[in-house]
Amino acid sequence: MKNIVIIGCGKGIGLATAKILCENNHITGISRTENPELNHPNIKFHQMDIISGNLDEIDFPEAVDGLVYAPGSINLKPFNRLSADDFKNDFEINVLGAVKIIQKLLPNLKKSESASIVLFSSVAAKLGMPFHASVATSKNAVEGLTRSLAAEFSVQKIRVNAIAPSLTDTNLAAQLLSTPEKREASAKRHPLQRIGNAEEVAEMAAFLVSGTSSWITGQVFGIDGGMASVKI
Repeated sequence: MKNIVIIGCGKGIGLATAKILCENNHITGISRTENPELNHPNIKFHQMDIISGNLDEIDFPEAVDGLVYAPGSINLKPFNRLSADDFKNDFEINVLGAVKIIQKLLPNLKKSESASIVLFSSVAAKLGMPFHASVATSKNAVEGLTRSLAAEFSVQKIRVNAIAPSLTDTNLAAQLLSTPEKREASAKRHPLQRIGNAEEVAEMAAFLVSGTSSWITGQVFGIDGGMASVKI
């Protein structure tokens, strides 16, 4: 069994990833939100804010085979209403939190025979979308971090990839999907004519930390119903 660390496992894609991976792996989960669904013998849960928390308080496995960083933000406003703090907050959640945990666990990842890091971008990093200036800026930074670390860590056989979902049916997106009309409009913006769900994205995260993806690194995978690459 592998040792997998999942940040943001209390809700949404992080939770779905933990539920998939815990059947055959030891999971160390960190999230601000505790969830009864994480009550599993293979999950060791720690309630903590990754940005402000002290990671030295957590007893991580000596060797870490996989790290999934799943926290995210959806802060959609017209550009002239976005403050400097909006940009800073999105950057902290999406980028600096990932940097913090990767730096903490790098010695542990190096002790694995084949380690994998999975980060999360967004369809908005590739596709220009109104009101997404702040989140798109931070998610493009995630993609730059992914490729840079994939190159740097390749010597240690540590793989680094990212997933770029479109809008998925999670708590984070609840306000954008709060009425049947909003859900229908969101679905029609995708070539596949529907909204994705957390489990579909989590399956890709599980694949990327598995040995099946052992020759994949430095990639950003669009799990987005075709939005970023297909026009119909």
